[in-house]
Amino acid sequence: MQRSSMATPESAPSFLFINVARIGDTVFTTPAMRAVAAAYPGCRITALGHHRRVEVLNGLPFLAEVGKISKKSAPFRGWMGRRRYDYAVVYGFDEALVAYALRVAKRVVAYRQKDSALNKRLYRAVEAPPTHGDVHVVQQRLCLTDALGIPPAGLRLAYCVDLAERDWAKQRLAGDLPAGAGPIVGLQLASFPTKSYRDWPVESFAGLAERIMQSWPQAQFLIYGGNDEQSRTDWLKQRLGDRATLYAGCLTLRQTAAIMSLTDIYVGIDTGPTHIMSTFDIPLVGVFHCLSPSRLCGPLEHPCFLAVNHPRLYNCDGSASNAEITVDRVFDAVQQGLSVRLQAIGDAGVKRR
Repeated sequence: MQRSSMATPESAPSFLFINVARIGDTVFTTPAMRAVAAAYPGCRITALGHHRRVEVLNGLPFLAEVGKISKKSAPFRGWMGRRRYDYAVVYGFDEALVAYALRVAKRVVAYRQKDSALNKRLYRAVEAPPTHGDVHVVQQRLCLTDALGIPPAGLRLAYCVDLAERDWAKQRLAGDLPAGAGPIVGLQLASFPTKSYRDWPVESFAGLAERIMQSWPQAQFLIYGGNDEQSRTDWLKQRLGDRATLYAGCLTLRQTAAIMSLTDIYVGIDTGPTHIMSTFDIPLVGVFHCLSPSRLCGPLEHPCFLAVNHPRLYNCDGSASNAEITVDRVFDAVQQGLSVRLQAIGDAGVKRR
């Protein structure tokens, strides 16, 4: 469990957030945690999450502790000692996690569960937003803190790259990229397998890269991703040759995020790394399927977010494919984003990295 040195006045309440979820759904809760910290200055907030994904919360200034939990481990925890927390906020519908929260916190807020007896023990049982509703995912997460009368303190997602990670990323890019390269373009080709309908064809990414190189002859591409999309990332690397660096499957999640924070622009589909990227003040071009359009899951309060939504945005069905999104549309967004980025670099009179 990662701990910080944040001081906590005796009068400030303590909070526990439990959210066992994928990368994107983990960072979607950060505005709710920030809201609690703003409402109760000096309070102690602990966040527990999935053992492989909760690390995305490490280093956030409003968290005192970050740790791991699962629905399998929860039944064995929290039986000894007094209740450690004044409040617990539990996301999802794993009753084992809610039961654990009830053992360790005086008051528990959660979505209404299937077990009516469990619901009666909750301090607040909140109706879950409809799966196919019209409420942004950040607002969905805020509804639990809203139930405590806590107002939002911004809708932007949060992530922290520490100094050691940033220094490592600078050295890695200096060794991987040729001198004078730029702009540096990050590419996220795919979502996770169960959401593959969100993917944009790898051939379209190749076409986009070629259009970018025509306008910016020194452009370099960083290919992100995991092992699940190895065939696509390998294909794109082979297609782009020495104009691309393949990081897919080679870096940890936090190393990838540190690299992302030093790029000039990002182009990616709707998935976890894209949501992490939205925490940096760097142009972000997001490609969104009509089943999960940008109005429901795109970055909020971002200074340069450029959404490319599916053309059948309001007439979406199971036959819709992101292949219908043209290279021209995405390239237009890239041009706009790079214009903003390169102008800002020029105005500041500094190097990119």
